[in-house]
Amino acid sequence: MSKSDFELVQMAVDGDELAFEEILERYKNLVYSVVFRMVADSEDANDIAQEVFIKVYKNLDRYSPEFKFSTWVIRIATNTVIDFRRRKKQEFVSIDEMETELPDIVTPENKYVEKETKSELMNAINSMPDMYKTPIVLYHLEGLSYQEISSILGVSMSKIKNRIFRGRKILKDEIIKRKEGDSYGL
Repeated sequence: MSKSDFELVQMAVDGDELAFEEILERYKNLVYSVVFRMVADSEDANDIAQEVFIKVYKNLDRYSPEFKFSTWVIRIATNTVIDFRRRKKQEFVSIDEMETELPDIVTPENKYVEKETKSELMNAINSMPDMYKTPIVLYHLEGLSYQEISSILGVSMSKIKNRIFRGRKILKDEIIKRKEGDSYGL
């Protein structure tokens, strides 16, 4: 029978390296996914994910079982990405380096339209301020709940809902503006 996250944390705090390896194994894909979607560079995402797990290891004794362990880890990951951006002063992410999964569509035209739509959306998301971008990414791309995002970011749930609502409006306005700009360029 597998151990709970809290049991593994307690064992790791007590010096059990195998327990921490199990934590790493359970959460490495989630952390990498969250980080990659926020920085869109695989090398940076790998470096940041490693930094996240160093922080997790150093702070295991501060984990409180009243929160889901995954929420605690994602909060560390999100804050680490924000710190990384501050250090690099990176505002935009290259969409060319992002991996996107395209559904199986029979016509090349539909594939092209789908790719362009995703590209436009990701460019718009990447141009947003972090205050709106982070909740949008966590909610729509990572599938987290408002409550989980609230816990991760340390912001009230009403602020999270508000930021996601405003973020969607910013995205809509940005996409409309870009389409209008394209139509004038013809």
